[in-house]
Amino acid sequence: MKVIVFGATGMVGQGVLRECLLDPGITQVLVVGRSSTGRTDAKLREIVVPNVGDLSGIEGELTGLDACFFCVGVSSAGMSEEAYRRVTYDLAVSVATTLVKTSPQMTFVFVSGGSTDSTEKGPTMWARVKGATENAILALPFAASYAVRPGFIQPLHGITSKTKLYRILYAVLAPFTPLLAAIVPDMVTNTERVGRAMIRLAREGADKRVLENKDLDALGRLERVPSIPKV
Repeated sequence: MKVIVFGATGMVGQGVLRECLLDPGITQVLVVGRSSTGRTDAKLREIVVPNVGDLSGIEGELTGLDACFFCVGVSSAGMSEEAYRRVTYDLAVSVATTLVKTSPQMTFVFVSGGSTDSTEKGPTMWARVKGATENAILALPFAASYAVRPGFIQPLHGITSKTKLYRILYAVLAPFTPLLAAIVPDMVTNTERVGRAMIRLAREGADKRVLENKDLDALGRLERVPSIPKV
């Protein structure tokens, strides 16, 4: 598979990128973002753009792709709904709209979040915006598209969050992660399993288009094996 990753410098994106580079069934990984990941690999290529929401200048580079892993995300803390919608809905839908033109045969996997509101009418602002984003992306004519809703994600393999508050939170919770996983196993996963699950979605598909944390975690626990991409 030839894949493209957005948000590869964030915590989830770092995990997805790592798994893509390790997966023998993925031959090329294109990363697009505002800054470089700093990684080097024979099958990795990066394009740094000033505005991820405007890919018009690189559309020629976005053809022949089998999958997109959209991992861009920001905390809604302190943001108005308008501002949060701009960096969540507007950005994701702009990227997806470009890719459905350049590589309509691809599978698009959007990283959402647990408790996202598909009705777009609930009381929680970020959940409404995420729900609207999911709905818009799933309505686009890709060969396949999915929204994944991870819960608490344990960072592995030296991966860290770009958000200082989250780094502190993960550091504090790290000793309690096994206990948390034992108490609420359906709400806990890790960066490795999220990455593996998203790759498996792109390669094999699933019987549902919105996957909650327990679905994602179960999918990510399966063995990493090379297989022939969907036709």
